[in-house]
Amino acid sequence: MYKLAFYGKGGIGKSTTVSNLAVAFAQSGLAVMQIGCDPKADSTINLLHGVAKEPVVDALRARGRGVSLDELVTPGYAGVLCVEAGGPRPGLGCAGRGIIAALELLDEKHAYDVYQPDVVMFDVLGDVVCGGFSMPIREGYADQVFIVTSGEAMSIHAAMNIALAVETFQERDYATLGGVILNRRDVRNEDESVAKLCEDIHSHVVGSLERSETVQDADELHETVLEAFPASPAAEAYRALADQVLAVAKGEGPHA
Repeated sequence: MYKLAFYGKGGIGKSTTVSNLAVAFAQSGLAVMQIGCDPKADSTINLLHGVAKEPVVDALRARGRGVSLDELVTPGYAGVLCVEAGGPRPGLGCAGRGIIAALELLDEKHAYDVYQPDVVMFDVLGDVVCGGFSMPIREGYADQVFIVTSGEAMSIHAAMNIALAVETFQERDYATLGGVILNRRDVRNEDESVAKLCEDIHSHVVGSLERSETVQDADELHETVLEAFPASPAAEAYRALADQVLAVAKGEGPHA
C-alpha cells in the first residue's frame, strides 16, 4: 500500500491536484482512498459531484463511536473511496484535533484492512505543519510527502516550512519528502524560484502542471478534469503526473 501525503499553501490547487491524481490511479486499476484533512471538508467534493461528504468528526459527534465504517467512507467517481476528517465550527475548538480524532477512528474501525486500498492519499492543509496537521506524516500513516507549490513567494515560503517540518519529523522515522509538484501560476521567474526551493530543501520537481482554464471549467461542473474532459491536455498532464508520483513511491523514479 502506497501512503502519500500532499501538503501545500491554502488555495494552491492541492485538492484539485489530489482528486485528479486519485482518478488517474483508479483508472489505472488501483484501489484508491482519498482522505481530506482540512476543516472545510471539501477535498473530495468533485469526486462526489458537488455533494459534500459528511466529515468523520461530525458523524462521531452526532452518533458516537458506534458509527459504521460505511458512513465514514463513501465511494466517489471511478470508485475512489472518499473520507473527510472535518473539524469544529469556526471559532470553536482546534481543527488539528479533528484530524487526530478522524484518523484514530479510521484505525479503530480497521478501515485499511476492510477496504484494502493500494493507494491512500492524505490531502492536508499545509500552511502550518503542527499538532493534528502533522498527524498524516507520523509513523503508521503516510510514507512520503509531496509538496504542491507555484512560483509565488507565499507558496514558496509555505513549501519551505513544510519541507523543514518533514525533515524534523524524519529524524523520528516518520514520512520522507517525495518531492515537489509545480502547479504553475505563470508568475515571473517561476521555474527559477521553484528550482531554488528544491536546491534549498534538497529535493526535486516530480512533475509540473500548466495553468489551464480546463481545470476551472471542470471545477464549475463539480467534476475532476479526468471525468469532465478526459481527452484534454490537462487530463493527460494529470495522468503523467500520476505515473511520476507512483514511480517515486515505488522507489523507481530518477530522484527517488
